[in-house]
Amino acid sequence: MIDRLVQFVRETYRTTEFIPLHAPVFAGREKDYVLDAIESTFVSSVGAFVGRFEADVAAYTGAERAVAVVNGTAALHTTLMLSGVRPGDLVITQALTFVATCNAISYAHAEPLFIDVDRDRMGLSPVALAAWLDIHAEQDGQGRCRRKSDGRPIRAAIAMHTFGHPADLDRLVDVCARWNLFLIEDAAESLGSTYKGRHTGTVGRLGALSFNGNKLLTTGGGGMVLADAELGTRAKHLTTTAKRPHPYEFFHDEIGYNYRMPNLNAALGCAQMEQIDRFVARKRVLAQSYAEALAGSDLAFVREPTDSRSNYWLNAVVCEHRAHRDAVLAETNAAGVMTRPIWTLMTRLPMFKDCPRGDLANSEWLEDRIVNLPSSVPPEDLALSETAR
Repeated sequence: MIDRLVQFVRETYRTTEFIPLHAPVFAGREKDYVLDAIESTFVSSVGAFVGRFEADVAAYTGAERAVAVVNGTAALHTTLMLSGVRPGDLVITQALTFVATCNAISYAHAEPLFIDVDRDRMGLSPVALAAWLDIHAEQDGQGRCRRKSDGRPIRAAIAMHTFGHPADLDRLVDVCARWNLFLIEDAAESLGSTYKGRHTGTVGRLGALSFNGNKLLTTGGGGMVLADAELGTRAKHLTTTAKRPHPYEFFHDEIGYNYRMPNLNAALGCAQMEQIDRFVARKRVLAQSYAEALAGSDLAFVREPTDSRSNYWLNAVVCEHRAHRDAVLAETNAAGVMTRPIWTLMTRLPMFKDCPRGDLANSEWLEDRIVNLPSSVPPEDLALSETAR
């Protein structure tokens, strides 16, 4: 089956050269807009493309406000500050995630508390979350969630939409409301994905996007905070060094962050946004083609949840066991087709190994079996099936 997989990928991308996991596509007005930004001399965070990019993303996602920042990690850090996370707090998240999720918690001087994921969605499990809270948490006289053992506040929960597949948001919203937790969506990988018709990043209180070079849409480096009007205004203030607006005076009313996205990056983003519907459509074509090519094999293709429409940022398969996973990784990479395992669990990393956790059986099962396949936007003439639309 591995030989067939390699052949399929090569035929899809029509090359005998090395095939990366996810390469950007610049097929629109990227060069024109970046040149416009250069010629305007506004290449840093003050420039017309920044506001335009924010408006484009807000309109596309349905968010009341979108605030552009330098990268996805900065977006996550900002959402934690907006949610009121304080030094010493606990922040619930999943151990099966990219390290940036937990780095941002550390930047806020808080500590991750790891809860298991749903096996089918690979996102934070509301069942596991509710079970852990029922046993280990309580609410104080002000309704604040605290860990029973030491009274430490549990301020927020971050759910990640792994590989673009939405987590079980309705039930996560319910659990977080019951325990007075601030729900943040790590939507770094899920621009273009919807949950029951709503764009990811807009169902919880706050969302964070990434526009890294390997994402569906890239600005080279960049991120975005999705928020309501009030929190969006606060996000822009914090990420613009907390400077009060004034024609010439420099007055900063609190500790702020120099997190605003430069105009050069936003120019690239504006051109990419003009192509996003086509990008998502082609990615869904690719996913359907993988599913059909792998049907009946020993590699189970990961499909979108039935209540969601995924951007299929990274296509993934489930192997039979760890040794099978390792064989797929070794043989495909040796053949010049880049594949990757899912991330090492955060609880296995030295800086997070002592953090509190619940049972992580699903996370460990997935860590042993998931392989990501090349997922760049495919050629335009790859056949579009009805099920991929």
